[in-house]
Amino acid sequence: MRVFGVDPGLTRCGFGVVDGGPGRTVRPVAVDVIRTPVDADLAIRLLELSDAVETWLDQYKPDVVAVERVFSQYNVRTAMGTAQAGGVVALAAARRNLPVMFHTPSEVKAAVTGSGRADKKQVTAMVTKLLGLKTAPKPADAADALALAICHLWRAPMRSRLEEAQARAADIARTHRARLAQAAARTTGGKTQ
Repeated sequence: MRVFGVDPGLTRCGFGVVDGGPGRTVRPVAVDVIRTPVDADLAIRLLELSDAVETWLDQYKPDVVAVERVFSQYNVRTAMGTAQAGGVVALAAARRNLPVMFHTPSEVKAAVTGSGRADKKQVTAMVTKLLGLKTAPKPADAADALALAICHLWRAPMRSRLEEAQARAADIARTHRARLAQAAARTTGGKTQ
């Protein structure tokens, strides 16, 4: 499976493509940070980001796109820019019928370091080690994008099994409710009124 990981942002947006193999094998394909000018109009910045996303989707042909989920941040302006950038990525993927999965920062940190409270330095060190890179990806947005891709590769099988189990449980519950309703109907149908 090939995953396009995106650490969204307007000023710096991390892109990373990772291939997953048997077990927990991961292989780096590409990594970069897309920058947009801070002084440019928002619409132009989003357009530039959209063009970059389209290029990467065309060039690397991922099976799925993993995007960092925006959570509460103290700076509303930064959170808005991050959410807008993530929306551009999700839209581009949706146009290609690619699944888009969102992962929280703590999920990503836990997946690659074992701790949901790891700092950026720890995430970068583990991404470098896991992917067998000679040098650490810089800036941190690049390492974060690769970490998102790794996180998805490792969490997707578990998430699929959980969804399948939930669907089976829902089917069993529906069947059980139907049988109870039939039994109740038989019981009340046989009584005189």
